[in-house]
Amino acid sequence: MCGIVGYVGARAATPIILDGLQRLMYRGYDSAGLAVIESDGKLALRRDAGKLDNLQRKLHEAPINGAHIGVGHTRWATHGPPTANNAHPHQDESGNIVVVQNGIVENFLPLRNELIAEGFTFHSDTDTEVIVQLIGREYHNGVSLDEAVRRALRQLRGPSAIVVLSSFEPGKLIAARLGNAGAVVVGEGQGEMFIASDIPAILEYTRTMAFLDNREMAIVTEEGAEFLQLDGTPVKEKEMHHIAWDPIAAVKGRFRHFMQKEIFDQPNAVTDTLRGRIDFVSGEVTLAELNLSTESAKALHRVTIVACGTSYYSGLIGKFLLENLAGLPVEVDYGSEYRYRKPILDDRTLVLAITQSGETVDTLAALDEANRQGAFTASIVNVVGSQATRVSDGVIYMQAGPEIGVASTKAFTTSLVDLLLLGMFLGQQRSTLNRADSLAIATELARLPEQMGDVLARDDHYEQLARTFANHQNFLFLGRGINYPTALEGALKLKEISYIHAEGYPAGEMKHGPIALIDETMPTVTIALRDGIYQKMISQVEQIKARNGKVIAIVNPEDEIVAPKADAVIEVPKTSEWLSPMLVILPLQLLAYHIAVWRGCDVDQPRNLAKSVTVE
Repeated sequence: MCGIVGYVGARAATPIILDGLQRLMYRGYDSAGLAVIESDGKLALRRDAGKLDNLQRKLHEAPINGAHIGVGHTRWATHGPPTANNAHPHQDESGNIVVVQNGIVENFLPLRNELIAEGFTFHSDTDTEVIVQLIGREYHNGVSLDEAVRRALRQLRGPSAIVVLSSFEPGKLIAARLGNAGAVVVGEGQGEMFIASDIPAILEYTRTMAFLDNREMAIVTEEGAEFLQLDGTPVKEKEMHHIAWDPIAAVKGRFRHFMQKEIFDQPNAVTDTLRGRIDFVSGEVTLAELNLSTESAKALHRVTIVACGTSYYSGLIGKFLLENLAGLPVEVDYGSEYRYRKPILDDRTLVLAITQSGETVDTLAALDEANRQGAFTASIVNVVGSQATRVSDGVIYMQAGPEIGVASTKAFTTSLVDLLLLGMFLGQQRSTLNRADSLAIATELARLPEQMGDVLARDDHYEQLARTFANHQNFLFLGRGINYPTALEGALKLKEISYIHAEGYPAGEMKHGPIALIDETMPTVTIALRDGIYQKMISQVEQIKARNGKVIAIVNPEDEIVAPKADAVIEVPKTSEWLSPMLVILPLQLLAYHIAVWRGCDVDQPRNLAKSVTVE
């Protein structure tokens, strides 16, 4: 996802914009730029390919004077390669209007051809330049800048979040959101205003923020913001949110990488997720923001979980939790595929989206389809005020705090806690989970943060394992039951940050193909806890060893059968089956992390990846 930062106020704009862009680097980017209006009223533009250091070098070579309003951008390429010409902001024909964009213009080619036929000249390969040329065309037809923006956006197809700056109307920024593009956050200060594509960019300066919904725009000056629909209708009583996140939480502190910090944040994040939602004396769960009554819970006859990436694997674990605790059949769908298979829904179906950012375009599109068909929709989400929270009937927040690393870690574990709480809540409302069983799970949940801390405390062991196995080019991850999705997530973590080919499989499927790959060059990570399918996992380990395969076994303490057969052993504490993925994933995250570091990979910003995918 691209990063956007805008500022208008009494302070110098350039340092604030650069600071905000720095805080958004975790989102992944390949170029950066900014535009400001200088003290002489002229628009100044600086941009370059590569990292922010390149942009700062250009600013040092050609300083900007007296600017108190401006907009900056970090780009993740969609149309056109990562070059200086394709970096944002982009200018209109006159050079007096600039636009930055997060999203994609699906019909950019016919619009571009139309503008070229009218005599307009393009200087980039991007779809974004179409937007600014359209705005410029409308403005020079004699309308105001905000009206020109509205008219231009009406011609676009596809999701876009944009910010517009012009020396023609130099005291304001115009932000707009079309479709399910990335977030647009408007921050309110004292005599100054901020715009960003994510909260951490401006959290240092303000905690009072509003979020644009689909087809909304904001006209922002230093005195405040006016919120409008794209048809010009005023938005009445736009809610301003108070964001409680501490800016210090977005700093690595003693850790080498954000990902490492966030892995070690997980005991605290899980504690925050549990806080106020479960009575550890009675086992009763309260999910007030879900907005689901007892009557509605009893009326449900199925659940569909929609998600992408790591959140999809969380949903697969959620299937085990909801079916066993709530007695409801559960389907799990990729958000990117869901609406294309023409799902059949009704008002007795709960469609549950899982999305850290609340802005993943495919997941939002699945929610739109569910809302269209009248299903009850809910979201498990981390970012307060995000689009998913606004289009859902109910929400369960992850309470993970800012997750900066591209590879999701604490959002995964907190979403699992949310799914467990949801399973308990539905089970209690539907009378499929009795008090004794609720209390037993609650007792295990109370112990979970401490157990997670115990697992993380063995980090030196995981680092040593990483050094032993870092030079292998292929890994296999095996699990069964509720931990087969944990194996999938472990493989995903390894491949996305270390660039090692890794596959996760349900262990029972090994003989249906993967066993052909087993030899001394491919380590296999096996999740072999002492649960109801422990004996089955013993058999899998024996088959791997019979073929000279190397085994890294995740076991419970005092394991006397699998551990002696394995080449390396990782122990996790014994807990309830329903909580075991929350412990098992921790060493898998750290193993992937240390292997990536050992191989010299960019852990926080893996190649080709971004934190939130806001285009199809």
